[in-house]
Amino acid sequence: MLEKFFKLKENNTDVKTEVLAGITTFMTMAYILAVNPGILAEAGMDQGAVFTATALASLLGTLLMALLANYPFALAPGMGLNAYFTYTVVMNMGYKWEVALTAVFIEGIIFIILSLTNVREAIFNAIPLNLKAAVSVGIGLFIAFIGLQNANIVVGGSTLVELFSIDKYNLVNGVEAGFHDAGITVLLAVIGVIITGILVIRNIKGNILWGILITWLLGIICQLAGIYVPNPELGFYGLLPDFSNGLSVPSIMPVFGKLQFDGIFSLNFVTVIFAFLFVDMFDTIGTLIGVASKADMLDKDGRLPRIKGALMADAVATTVGAAIGTTTTTTFVESASGVTEGGRTGLTSVTTAVLFGLSLFLSPIFLAIPSFATAPALIIVGFYMLTNVANIDFKDISEALPCYICIAAMPFFYSISEGISMGVISYVALNILSGKAKEKKISWLMYVLAILFIVKYILL
Repeated sequence: MLEKFFKLKENNTDVKTEVLAGITTFMTMAYILAVNPGILAEAGMDQGAVFTATALASLLGTLLMALLANYPFALAPGMGLNAYFTYTVVMNMGYKWEVALTAVFIEGIIFIILSLTNVREAIFNAIPLNLKAAVSVGIGLFIAFIGLQNANIVVGGSTLVELFSIDKYNLVNGVEAGFHDAGITVLLAVIGVIITGILVIRNIKGNILWGILITWLLGIICQLAGIYVPNPELGFYGLLPDFSNGLSVPSIMPVFGKLQFDGIFSLNFVTVIFAFLFVDMFDTIGTLIGVASKADMLDKDGRLPRIKGALMADAVATTVGAAIGTTTTTTFVESASGVTEGGRTGLTSVTTAVLFGLSLFLSPIFLAIPSFATAPALIIVGFYMLTNVANIDFKDISEALPCYICIAAMPFFYSISEGISMGVISYVALNILSGKAKEKKISWLMYVLAILFIVKYILL
C-alpha cells in the first residue's frame, strides 16, 4: 500500500529511510512548538492554546503536503512571520491579535486563489536555473547562521556578529550568564557539530538525527553532573522531560475561531496583508527551490513536478491555521535535514505529521530538546545545501553576479524572501543594462517580479 501510494521504488527510497528522514525533519523543527507560543504570548495570546494550535496546524499542513504533492517537505507556523505578527502588527501598529490573525486568514484565502490560478507556479518556473541553485546555496548559509545563533556560537558585538564569549554574551543581552549555563551549552554545540561531522564522514545512517540525540544526551549528563545548571530566567531550561503536569493537551479554545473583521478596510491593514503575503509566498518558493534542488527533484527545465499540490498545501494550512489560532503556516527550510537523510516522498512528511500529532500528548519530551542540540544539525545541513554552488555557471558573470547577490543577501538580511528579491532585481537589471536581456530570453514574469520588488522597497 505504501509503495503504491508514495511510489517509493520510483523515487529510489524505502520505508525505513523515509521514516528516519521524517523523524529527523521533526527533530530539527520541533523547536517551533516551544518558540511560537512564546512569541505569540507577547501579543496577548494564551500560550498553551497557541502550542496546541501550532501542533495542529503543523500536522495538517505537513499531511496535506504528503497527500497533495507526495513531497518530503514539512510545514509549521513560520519564524519571522510570527515575530512580524507580534512585534510589528500588534505591539507597534496597535492592532489586536484577533485582527492580526484575520490578516493571516485573508492572506491564506488569497494564496488559495493564486495557487488555483497557477500564479505561484508560474513564478517558480520563471526563475532561471542558476538563480535556483543560488537560492539553495543562500538557504544553506542562512540556516547554518540560524544554527550558530541558536547555539550562541556567534553573538552580537561591535562587528555586528562575533564569536561567543561570556562577557560579549552578557553585554549584548544585558544579563549575567556564566560557564554553567551559557558557556557549557556553546561548548556542547561545538562538540555536537564535530560528532555530527564524524558521523556524516563515516556515512552512518541517520547521522544528523544521531547527532541531535547524542548532543542532547551529553547535555543531560552535564546537568546530572552539575556542569550544566539550568537558569530559566536567562532561557536555559532543564534538559530532562517534565511530566509533572501529565500528558494533558492544552485547550485551544482561547484562540480558536477568534477572527475579528473590524477595521480591515484601511490602507494600513492592506499593507499588513501584503507583507504577510509577500514574505510567505517567497519564503515558500525559496524553500521549495532550495530543498528540491538539493534532492534533485527539479526536472531538466528547473521545474518542480506537482508544485501546485505543494503550494495548495501551504495555502490551505495558512488559512486553517489562522482560524484555529496561529500565524502563517509555511514550508520549513528545516525540511532539508530530512531530505539530506534520504527522504524523497510524502511518507517522510506523513512521519513528521504523525510526530506533530504525538507532540500534543508528549510535549514534555519534545520541548526538552534544547536549541544547542539541534543547532549542529542545521549547521551540517547548511553545508550540504552549500554544495549546490557547483551548479552555478561562474563563467557567465551576468548569471553568476546576481547569484552571488542572492546568496549573500539571505544570511546578511536574515531572510529567504529578501535574498530572492535581491537576486531577481539584480538579475534583470544587470542583464538589461549589459545588453544581454534578449540573449537570455528572460521571462516577462521576471520583469514583473523585479518591478514589484522595487515598488515594495519604496512603499514598505
